[in-house]
Amino acid sequence: MFRPKALGGALTALATVAAGVFFAAAVSTTPASAAGTGTGYLHTNGSQIVDSTGATVRLTGINWFGMETDNKTFHGLWSSNPWRGQLDTMARLGYNTLRVPYSNDALKPGATATGINDFVNPDLIGLSPLQILDKVIAYAGSKGMRIILDRHRPTSAGQSPLWYTPTVSEATWINDWKMLAQRYAGNPTVIGADLHNEPHAEGTNPAATGACWGCGDTARDWRLAAERAGNAILGVQPNWLIFVEGVSCPSGGLSNVWDNDPSNDEDCGWWGGNLSKAGQFPVRLNVANRLVYSPHEYATSVYRQTWFDAPDYPANMPAIWDKYFGYLYKQNIAPIMMGEFGSTLADPKDRVWLEKLMAYTGTGVTGMSFTYWSWNPNSGDTGGIALDDWTNINTTKQAILQPYLIAPSGGGPTGGPTTGGPTGGPTGGPTTPPPGACTATYRQVNAWQGGFQGEVTVKNTGTAAVNPWSVTWTWPSGVTLGSGWNATVTQSGTTVTAAAPSHAPSLAAGASVTVGFTANGTASTPATVKLNGASC
Repeated sequence: MFRPKALGGALTALATVAAGVFFAAAVSTTPASAAGTGTGYLHTNGSQIVDSTGATVRLTGINWFGMETDNKTFHGLWSSNPWRGQLDTMARLGYNTLRVPYSNDALKPGATATGINDFVNPDLIGLSPLQILDKVIAYAGSKGMRIILDRHRPTSAGQSPLWYTPTVSEATWINDWKMLAQRYAGNPTVIGADLHNEPHAEGTNPAATGACWGCGDTARDWRLAAERAGNAILGVQPNWLIFVEGVSCPSGGLSNVWDNDPSNDEDCGWWGGNLSKAGQFPVRLNVANRLVYSPHEYATSVYRQTWFDAPDYPANMPAIWDKYFGYLYKQNIAPIMMGEFGSTLADPKDRVWLEKLMAYTGTGVTGMSFTYWSWNPNSGDTGGIALDDWTNINTTKQAILQPYLIAPSGGGPTGGPTTGGPTGGPTGGPTTPPPGACTATYRQVNAWQGGFQGEVTVKNTGTAAVNPWSVTWTWPSGVTLGSGWNATVTQSGTTVTAAAPSHAPSLAAGASVTVGFTANGTASTPATVKLNGASC
């Protein structure tokens, strides 16, 4: 989770967003980029993350939390959407990386996972938290996704300003990391360790007791602790990336505005979000090209920082981001992987913040990497991408993130690139393939009492592009659309129409598109599938 720089709790705001239909973007690549999340293990090259071939990779991911809580496993396993179905949706929407928060409690021998719907997820019955994690990693890897493990809390009781507590020592923290590195050694789906979530200030200056950066106190200097843990992990698994978050206040203490001592009134940021001293005091790892800095960034639904009410907002934000973390990327010092950012979007300022932040990260494969907080709808001060049923999607948030998502090699649509203009007929209007110039296949992904999930794949077997494309099919009476993706999916009577998204209107000759959906009613195979009116 996340907290503000200042004293006082974060204000909680909840937004109710209507469920709607959503489409996922096709992704174009250049010869210098890697499809999805690349090949083999990842490492760094200046401000970029690259794969084993040297191709640039951008991690565009999402957080799925729960393993750090008393449940000791992913939240939402209690819902009617099976765990694989949730990962299917994440991948189709374009999230190529999953950040998995955990607490050391979940790693203990005898730890028990709770909050699992046995009817929906019978394959998880009796498994330990780590065994469930194994299954999620294996399935995510089959879809081309990558996994970042995040030591979120020492115990399920809550976060800590330092990486150790009176009951969880530094040795336990490091040894548990080494165990995880050994457990997943040889599995390039798991790409690295986010060492400790949101180190932050505690105590009032000059009597600081929280995490500092560059202060030299081995009991409090997060930069030095990150080196100790990072190097221990790399001694076991030298191929992992080491993700290092910032602090909140570099001194490790909160400002005392009443002591009339300006030297104590330093500029602070979000918990884990302040990397302003990393340039002066860099993290030094024994294996080159493994360090990724991972700040956190939030909006007013978490805490109303002063900059949100500045007269020049939002024009003031890029300079703030530059100061706290962006300079590391812009000066080619190290990659940035923004590990958490999110909002309910209840305040109009937050929507502006999210739009500006995404633009700041840059477009295309060379932009800053990120994992959005969160998939979970039960994040009290941000909400999630999933709505409360853990199936339908918050289309408002997703539409803002969509242009920046790079789907994993196994997820998202399979159509042509999104670059360039329409490629229709001479008049620029819709093109219609001749009868039989398409094929259609159907796969039922999941089924539950009162509903099911499926996907229709249509291939343009003609010799010319279909632009704009539209797929239709029919269902028996009583079957109704729940949600759809990879197209704008609507239903009228018993006919379902999946219309091409505006950013990817053309279906090239030989290309395919897979339209996913959830539906209410008895599981039924789509009938009379057509591409632009031509029967497949």
